[in-house]
Amino acid sequence: MKTSYTCLILLFSSFTTVLCQSYLVSNVNIISMEDEEVLENYSILVQEGKIHSIIPMSDSEAYPVDQVIDGNGGYVYPGLAEFHSHIPIAQNGDSQLQEEAMWLYLANGVLRVRGMIGDASHLKLKERIASGELDGPRLFLSGPSFRGSTVSSPEQAAQMVRDQKDAGYDHLKLHPGLKMDEFLAIATTANQVGIPFGGHVSLDVGLKASLENGYKSVEHMDGYIEALIPDYSRVLDPEIAGPFSMLLVEEADMSRLPELVNLTLETGAWMAPTLTLFDRYFGFKPAEEYRNIPEMKYMSAQQVQSWINAKTPHEQSGILTRENVQPYLDFRNQLLMTLHEAGVPMLMSSDSPQVFNVPGFSIHHEIDLMSKAGMSNYEILKSGSVNPARYFGQEGNWGVIKEGASADFVLVKSNPLEDLETLKNPVMVVMKGEIYDQQELKKQLDKIEAKYNRD
Repeated sequence: MKTSYTCLILLFSSFTTVLCQSYLVSNVNIISMEDEEVLENYSILVQEGKIHSIIPMSDSEAYPVDQVIDGNGGYVYPGLAEFHSHIPIAQNGDSQLQEEAMWLYLANGVLRVRGMIGDASHLKLKERIASGELDGPRLFLSGPSFRGSTVSSPEQAAQMVRDQKDAGYDHLKLHPGLKMDEFLAIATTANQVGIPFGGHVSLDVGLKASLENGYKSVEHMDGYIEALIPDYSRVLDPEIAGPFSMLLVEEADMSRLPELVNLTLETGAWMAPTLTLFDRYFGFKPAEEYRNIPEMKYMSAQQVQSWINAKTPHEQSGILTRENVQPYLDFRNQLLMTLHEAGVPMLMSSDSPQVFNVPGFSIHHEIDLMSKAGMSNYEILKSGSVNPARYFGQEGNWGVIKEGASADFVLVKSNPLEDLETLKNPVMVVMKGEIYDQQELKKQLDKIEAKYNRD
């Protein structure tokens, strides 16, 4: 059951309680994400949607509250992020797919989402969530895509930037196909009006120019392979390069990488790796094998089939063999760790809902791949909590568990610094002070599953 700031009966785990305006989540261990220390045997006092106090259990009785919720020795952390999403568009005013996606995120402990292809209906969705009319994570929205098919001149591109800033979007998303003069008009105007931008790297622009002119985030770690290929003419031929230049990875001159890493650091760019997109969409596992994996029950049969249809042509062309794919995935892991170890900040991102990436659930696949690549559990959690807040200049307001921050956190049974699997099963999700227990999250998931029942 979702709770607000009036007293309601709440069924939590095996007991019943009454939740009111102020409450104490007691008997928990806190991973604040301000550092790697775990605060053992603490309580969190929540008032009016904010973390009022973080209190040792021995002192908890000194704080009068409307209700105490026993965390049963679980672990509280600030929750996860999906910072490369494609929020569904409301068709003819029907926002049901949007609302389902928001519940899929919440049920997986994803409390902050950056939409990367915008639509006016997303602005309305954000307003409804912010007002409390709808349940959902924090939304940060990019406007409609800047790409070869939507940009016709530098002047028109600059006007698009101003229009999106005025409309209330938080970010600009760039796709391939931009000419250099168009890109420079976008970058110059975005820097003037104060809106961050990033995305794919257009071949006519290149990684260096993208970074030097203000790319805030490089999506999919795009452009690095191309910048490492000695013969750039091969990059420009899709028959030779393959999707995302996959077929050229063994031609990459790795001696050039340190210079690119230094430029990335100097320009302050961030990375949104989306490892799971490439593992699934461009991996060698056959598309058909994804049809009935557990989380697909939350997607329509038509949606799943469209994803299969998107991957199948690459399979039929012979590109997605293990021989082609494995070196590419290995390169992406090497690039991730080289950038990460150099200090380039990472944003937790999986590109959902995209090919075989179900909202919320795909973040756990991303986490698994980040771990296998070599990132520590703490740094993985940081990419989904502290880093997203820093990205939008809101560090300390959310993404941490500290006094004065928004009460956005997740309770799990075991320590995620030691066991990432525990993140898949939230015991309780708190969003701006409102509590969603396991029963409510399951009810919402069951409702979505029933809608797409294929029996």
